Amino acid sequence: MLTLLTTMYLVVRAVSSRAEPIRVVVTGAAGQIAYSLLYSIAKGDVFGKDQPIILILLDIPPMLPVLEGVVMELQDCALPLLKDVIPTDKVEVAFKNVDAAILVGSMPRKEGMERKDLLKANVAIFKTQGAALEQHAKKTVKVLVVGNPANTNCLIASKSAPSIPKENFSCLTRLDHNRACSQVAMRCGVSSDHVKNVIIWGNHSSTQYPDVHHAKVNVSGSEMAAYDAVKDEAWLRGDFISTVQLRGAAVIKARKLSSAMSAAKAICDHMRDIWFGTKEGEFISMGVYAKGNPYGIPEDLIYSFPVQIKNKTWKMVDGLPINDFSRAKMDATAAELVEERDTALDFLSQ
Repeated sequence: MLTLLTTMYLVVRAVSSRAEPIRVVVTGAAGQIAYSLLYSIAKGDVFGKDQPIILILLDIPPMLPVLEGVVMELQDCALPLLKDVIPTDKVEVAFKNVDAAILVGSMPRKEGMERKDLLKANVAIFKTQGAALEQHAKKTVKVLVVGNPANTNCLIASKSAPSIPKENFSCLTRLDHNRACSQVAMRCGVSSDHVKNVIIWGNHSSTQYPDVHHAKVNVSGSEMAAYDAVKDEAWLRGDFISTVQLRGAAVIKARKLSSAMSAAKAICDHMRDIWFGTKEGEFISMGVYAKGNPYGIPEDLIYSFPVQIKNKTWKMVDGLPINDFSRAKMDATAAELVEERDTALDFLSQ
């Protein structure tokens, strides 16, 4: 019996070791977020421990020498799952037949730059990348937009790739979600994996609404509502929300650089959940296309909702009661996204 089981195990291992590599593109690949991200992808933390990877690294021409250094480091890691690394500054090379696209690169806001100028620059970038996805990527590609303003950049990319299902596009609010989990966990004196079902509603900006009305905390083996575990409504409706909303700015103030390690971890969490699904009874936050949502949010937006994922397909969590406090916060962040979208679409039509 043991011999039979051993043989079956070896056959399964042999089959899995012959799995076709998936092609994963990361844009802004010479930047600091990618530097924290690429190793985790290449060693199997995201797409599976038996899934070979071909990594395609896209950046602008001036960054190609830096990209060569990143390639050398990835080679020097001697990672068995990493079958090839392709550095490029050409979108037609970067997006060819990709299974997953992680769009990290974007135009950062520079001193004195108006928000509309930032939007205009990024509309051009994500229109180009969306069109390249449309022309060169697999129609099953899963696209994660990280570069800010992430929600609106994601919307522009999806509109520029009309034959790829809108459901295949998402933007990163998992970093905000993780920040919210961590804040509640620290407040309750538990580890972060003892907190579940926090929600980030809306925009990945300072108007986002971190909501714990539906969250659960495991305290000493007993699961209870977050409000009961924290026992401080004033904090949950005040400093907790502003801390999560403004955490990115606080990191920049302290580091003189934006979040990289935590952003890379959140990207890994987000893509791993798309690939392998969420845990039973748990939901996470993702910026997704708002069409058909049950919460009264305008439809033509990428808005962060609570979702559950199965078979690489997300589904909004339905039926959560929304009180007046939450409703006002959810509508405020939606209003910002509508304004961003309308400005971006004006640029797109020019």
